[in-house]
Amino acid sequence: MSASAEFGRRSGAQGRISQWLRGRRRTETADDSVSREALLLAAAAAGLPLAQAAFPSGYRCSCDRVGCPTPARHPVSFAWQTQSTTDRGQIERWARHQPQANFITATGMVHDVLDLPLEAGREALERLLAAGIEVGPVAESGDGRLLFFTLTRGTPEDEDEWWPCELDCHPETMDEHPGLRWHCRGSYVLVPPARLPGDLTVEWVRGLEHPLPDPLTLLEVLTDACARYAGDDTERLAAWPHRG
Repeated sequence: MSASAEFGRRSGAQGRISQWLRGRRRTETADDSVSREALLLAAAAAGLPLAQAAFPSGYRCSCDRVGCPTPARHPVSFAWQTQSTTDRGQIERWARHQPQANFITATGMVHDVLDLPLEAGREALERLLAAGIEVGPVAESGDGRLLFFTLTRGTPEDEDEWWPCELDCHPETMDEHPGLRWHCRGSYVLVPPARLPGDLTVEWVRGLEHPLPDPLTLLEVLTDACARYAGDDTERLAAWPHRG
């Protein structure tokens, strides 16, 4: 099956979810609020732990931090790791209490996220689909990134073996790592649907009906695409990704 055919294959309830996930322009309507809540609940049902995040206020962040380095892209609470939940009731309360809020999903519990520059990510996605490799949910961020959701490698049986994100980078220092970022334990990403300053969005391009793959099945293609994207910039040619 070709990549284009794979993108086009939808049916039943999965098809209804996937229509929401095609990146259509968001509108300020009641239907939009319903689909936002449905998508968040679908993410939680798929096992992604969620917590409330900031949202755009004009071209700035809704938080009180002067010169916020990650406007609309960070949790509202420092306790986000313990607050992250898949509980349907809690997520409904959060979503209805603050209809503008974005949500983050904490990585390294159930899932990791491999986060690539958009150009490299699109190339990698096409190659993976053409090769018949199972690819899980994928989201596109309006700030120029493609996010591949995978099973986590962050909870090994031997706790001495796990690698926290802080050993390489932290969510608030992502701009220092423009290549491939591996979000595992101690990190997070925005979960669609989300809004960024400047009318940018974070939307699904492959839905939650796709099971999470092992990240190592994707890694070779993703790192190769990043190397092609980086060109001659040796600082961005590292074969192994930064964990974030």
